[in-house]
Amino acid sequence: MLGIFDTVLLLFSLAITLAIFVPLTGVLVRFRANYNPKGLQLDPEGGVVPHTGPIVQSYFSMIARVYRIEGWSGLYKGLMPTTISTLVITIFILVLLGTKPRHGAYRAPETGLIGTLIYSVGMMLISLPTVVITYRSITTPHKLPYFGLMQSLRTLLTPTERRRPWILYLTPGLLAAEIIHIAIVVLILGPLRQLLMPALSDPLPDFSDISIVKVSIYLTIAALSTLILAPLEVISTRLAIQRNHASSEYNSVSQEVEGDAEETAEFSGAEEDVIGLRHEADPYVGLVDCTKRIVDEEGWMTLYRAWWITLLGGLSSAFA
Repeated sequence: MLGIFDTVLLLFSLAITLAIFVPLTGVLVRFRANYNPKGLQLDPEGGVVPHTGPIVQSYFSMIARVYRIEGWSGLYKGLMPTTISTLVITIFILVLLGTKPRHGAYRAPETGLIGTLIYSVGMMLISLPTVVITYRSITTPHKLPYFGLMQSLRTLLTPTERRRPWILYLTPGLLAAEIIHIAIVVLILGPLRQLLMPALSDPLPDFSDISIVKVSIYLTIAALSTLILAPLEVISTRLAIQRNHASSEYNSVSQEVEGDAEETAEFSGAEEDVIGLRHEADPYVGLVDCTKRIVDEEGWMTLYRAWWITLLGGLSSAFA
């Protein structure tokens, strides 16, 4: 167990981390979620909808847009669910697993390739509802109270999702995108790193045993993996914020949006929304459908929004 000083130090470091990364993550989610079709769209009745989402060309432009429209409160959207999930995971790691960090960061247990895959998928399944709620709290145009849990859930979740919360796992394509992402990292990049740079897996690595050529090979492959991982992250973001509605005539994403929103929720922006969201009456119905529609409606470069963040994550994994 941690002592009082260690506990205070841990909480302080978590607070600093959240203060830095919550705005950065929130902007990333909004940038990838912003729906900006190239041409005119049709509404459910077949009429032309001239409105398109705001054109935001870069991650840093999104930072400026969020701050201009919503201020600091907009940058810290998603703070509460992120804080709660971070505390729960930290307690789980420290108390239940009794795991100590190495190199200053937590690592999954050394359980072999299949064990690591099962562990990673299990952790994803546990955290998925929190991720969905966090992403929706970031992208919603409504202003959510920091301590009004039930009001926030009424705004973020449909009546169907509140009655049957497990339906979040049935969001078409979401689990597939997450599992493919995990499989690439665990089954390809992980073993490759262990093969080419085994010395970096030691608590105190001897850098004289590391081959520059092998490091270069790994970094090149990790960079190339961005071609697949970045689109999966964009697709996961789009699918996570897509709300599930029930209908006896359609599947779980059939959208019956009339009267479903929380009418009493206050809007964050005075005159305009920070991002455009796809109309709930025309949802993505799967991983492939989401990919195809993004390419057809917004262009293939939409799949690579903030690709450099994915690239940096892949490159830094070599030394994690």
